[in-house]
Amino acid sequence: MDDLLKQYGSPHFTIDEETKGAKEVVKWAYRNFPEERIVYASSFGAEAIVLIDIIQQVKSDAHIVFLDTDLHFPETYEVIEAIERRFPSLFIEKKKPQLTLDEQSAQYGTALWKREPNQCCHIRKVIPLQEVLSTKDAWISGLRREQSPTRANTEFLNRDEKFKNIKICPLIHWTWEDVWSYIRKHHLPYNKLHDHHYPSIGCFPCTVAVTKDGNPRAGRWSGWRKTECGLHSS
Repeated sequence: MDDLLKQYGSPHFTIDEETKGAKEVVKWAYRNFPEERIVYASSFGAEAIVLIDIIQQVKSDAHIVFLDTDLHFPETYEVIEAIERRFPSLFIEKKKPQLTLDEQSAQYGTALWKREPNQCCHIRKVIPLQEVLSTKDAWISGLRREQSPTRANTEFLNRDEKFKNIKICPLIHWTWEDVWSYIRKHHLPYNKLHDHHYPSIGCFPCTVAVTKDGNPRAGRWSGWRKTECGLHSS
């Protein structure tokens, strides 16, 4: 991983008006990494829709992986289908955990997310992404600095200690308003739960609506001292 970072150094990205550097970062990513060594791990939330649109402009057949926990809202699967219709040349992989929900219940007890949400996230999200990234040098993520204090220092290129590669974050300078302005301007499909006070959308047992002016991450794991699923923490 350190060799990779030394190889690519600290490239300078111009912060353009429309994408705030995102498109230039995406171009750099697909220019510097062979297509079999880079993937975009997408949640299909609002930021993801923007990033998918930018990515397909650069590489129309890009590999996108969705961590299909079998616990997502119907609306999430609906927006994936809409994106597949909009951009049919993209390769969208729906990555399943090794354990089915029934197998997880047999091994760990029913509704693990109610008792040990970190363990549930590890089984259904972290391990599957580890499997995907085991053959990759880099992955793209839709993190924005504005989202939470833990993401405030995110750079375009980041050393990923968890997955031992490079995490590329093209949207770090985007605001929530920027995201929605782009979606409306380009008439992009999006998860309809966003219209009902769900700014951050994960699995349905662990995601609730937030107050209109609430913290965007407040609806995730409500009642727990947990704000991340584990993909972006060391």
